[in-house]
Amino acid sequence: MYRQDSFFDLSAFGQIGLVVISTILFLLILFAAWKLLSPRGPVIRILGALALYWVFVWASPQIYYMYYWMIFPNLPLQWVIWPPVGLERAIQMLFFQYRHNLSAHFQGVLGWCLLVTPFAQDFWQRLKR
Repeated sequence: MYRQDSFFDLSAFGQIGLVVISTILFLLILFAAWKLLSPRGPVIRILGALALYWVFVWASPQIYYMYYWMIFPNLPLQWVIWPPVGLERAIQMLFFQYRHNLSAHFQGVLGWCLLVTPFAQDFWQRLKR
């Protein structure tokens, strides 16, 4: 399924860098969800997680483009994320219906993790009892 993914066009160094950046972004957004949404009520947690997810889906291509700009010398320096991505695309990614590539599937997994993360603190507290 992923044989044609552009990830495999990168050098080993490029692939490692992309995995590192993706991991850092993944952990940062989950940490933000944990800190910002855990003390809130359930409805705010879900809506906040969906909002964070939408912002990530919209803004992350710029971060990745900047990485590609650093490793590919002929890429022009440009802004790639305007206008904001539609809500429909974010929902398609959340349900793995957008594109069948590593990026879209990674973002779908992130979306589900964002929905679960604000409730994880409640889960851990129940386990301690």
